Amino acid sequence: MPATVLDAPPAPVRSGGRDRSPEAGPGRRAGDRVPAQFVRFVLVGGSANVVYAAVFLLLGRLGDQPANVVAVAASTVLANELHRRLTFRAADRAGWATAQWTGGGLALLGLATSSLTLAALDTWTDSAGPLVSVLAVVAVSGAVGLARFAGLRWVLVVRPGA
Repeated sequence: MPATVLDAPPAPVRSGGRDRSPEAGPGRRAGDRVPAQFVRFVLVGGSANVVYAAVFLLLGRLGDQPANVVAVAASTVLANELHRRLTFRAADRAGWATAQWTGGGLALLGLATSSLTLAALDTWTDSAGPLVSVLAVVAVSGAVGLARFAGLRWVLVVRPGA
């Protein structure tokens, strides 16, 4: 069968005189710039929030706190792995455990904050309902997400090449 364009190796992308081919190493591909990583981080985080919401709503009859803990755990493990593989393209540089320890440690901060938020909602409102609870936790997750982006980027991208 004759060779096609699809069989050819990827062509390098020139940007500012620097080679940005896939073989150029970590952080050298055009898609590995910080803005591209941040866009992928937000998309993965949004997907993880959908998983969080689904698990939280499915387990809501157990109470807000147990549902929150399980939903945070499930969505965090999924998000950390997707960030390692997709957001930072670090599967060849960092293992599963590295991403889980870093992202999981930062997620504990998010869990504490979201748990306090749910407790405050219970105290300050008569019956906020599960949708208000989910929206409040998603808002808190956005703030904690910025810290996770910086932490995961440091561990998965910046530090391995140092």
